[in-house]
Amino acid sequence: MADIYEKINELYDRRREVELGGGDERIEKQHEKGKLTARERIDLLVDAGTFVELNPFIEHRSTDFGLDKQKGPGDGVVTGYGKVNGRPIFLFSQDFTVFGGALGEMHAKKIANVMDLAAENGAPFIGLNDSGGARIQEGVVSLDGYGHIFYRNSIYSGVIPQISVIMGPCAGGAVYSPAITDFVFMVEKTSQMFITGPKVIETVTGEKISPEDLGGAKVHNTISGNAHFKGETEAEVIEQVRHLLSYLPQNNEEKAPINDVEEKDDYRPDLTDIIPFDAIRPYDVRKVIEQVVDTDSFMEVQPDFAKNIVVGLARIKGESVGLVCNQPKVMAGGLDIDSSDKAARFIRFCDSFNIPLITFEDVTGFFPGVKQEHGGIIRHGAKILYAYSEATVPKLTVILRKAFGGAYVALNSKSIGADLVFAWPNAEVAVMGPQGAANIIFAKEIANSDNPEATRAQKIEEYREKFANPYVAASRGMVDDVIDPRETRIKIIQALEMLRNKKESRPHKKHGNIPL
Repeated sequence: MADIYEKINELYDRRREVELGGGDERIEKQHEKGKLTARERIDLLVDAGTFVELNPFIEHRSTDFGLDKQKGPGDGVVTGYGKVNGRPIFLFSQDFTVFGGALGEMHAKKIANVMDLAAENGAPFIGLNDSGGARIQEGVVSLDGYGHIFYRNSIYSGVIPQISVIMGPCAGGAVYSPAITDFVFMVEKTSQMFITGPKVIETVTGEKISPEDLGGAKVHNTISGNAHFKGETEAEVIEQVRHLLSYLPQNNEEKAPINDVEEKDDYRPDLTDIIPFDAIRPYDVRKVIEQVVDTDSFMEVQPDFAKNIVVGLARIKGESVGLVCNQPKVMAGGLDIDSSDKAARFIRFCDSFNIPLITFEDVTGFFPGVKQEHGGIIRHGAKILYAYSEATVPKLTVILRKAFGGAYVALNSKSIGADLVFAWPNAEVAVMGPQGAANIIFAKEIANSDNPEATRAQKIEEYREKFANPYVAASRGMVDDVIDPRETRIKIIQALEMLRNKKESRPHKKHGNIPL
């Protein structure tokens, strides 16, 4: 009769078999592609010794197409929980060495179970994706499995932070889960996302394209905007994930942790030298950000997409903040379709997770052109208005130089709910720039003048003197204070401290209908 120790040994033998996944040969192939295994990735992500695996002995129960003769340890996915920077997280990591990481019924059940635990315990959820897609041999039950995951991605959106890390192929229906999550990370050269692969595209349309050119990290970080971060190696990307988590609260009922910072002089004299006094000369708004936030704390989100707006997370006196900033060195900082989408989604993320929003404004307006109008700039631009209006977190705006037209209104003006709006003394707040305004207001005078160019120059100067300053807006309460640029960090610190316990409600409703 077997004793307890034999049963314990059997347990460890079974566990070792599960941990080996698809076996040594397939693990070696994974490494040859420059990819880590599912468990190696988990080891890099979580704090040492904190990972606890769930459902390791789950197996598929399909008997069609020879699956009854194939074992699949863990059914191709490792799930569980651990800690990152000492705080709990839940995760799944797809195992490409087992069925190519393809998603089947029980594979999906494991993921859904751990997602539920993450939501019930109010902790971030991280998905390490490396999968050939739906397990075709299991038919429609694999598609049903995706549905269970998509549903949870949607329902838990805004409840717990959700992060997707693409570490191999992610094709077909599989891509919709990352698309719903808050942030998507990709690895250069080894990760791809696409609805239909290159072979199908060639068959249907005749177009030839490589997987990398169709849906690689560069494509999704620069052209499509589907991804937010990329790195050269899996280790680099996983470290970025750990860094991102340090800015975030565990869930929507908490605030992000406040770091201890060294007390330094918050007066920043260099700010007066960064922005050219000439309103049409470009500069890099990141230099302003660096002066205002804590040293080396700015983590830019989507740095390679829609570069005319800069968004990201940072700390000010140790407190997490979200930054939305016009970038005058790209498209003169004007807002277009892509930058509107990028800003609106980031604003809504920060509002979901109680992260104060700071807007650095230097905007000429919404970008003109037939392509933009036909592409729906009205609908896309309205997303920014909606996102700021909906947000109830502390909202601060600093007008650095120009604030013209509808873009001025959209970028967290007082009229759509800004708590405080500051302006630098050289700021211009107006319906449009002096040149355009003078040409419209004084069109007849200019046309009937003996010297139209001299008259135009005179009228431009008249308009500039009247409106190209922050004091008209300040006199109407649309600007709360005109500040010394060198005191920008001080004013923001004071405002954040004042707004720390802000509570603001909205009319009861099921949800609004953002102009998607």
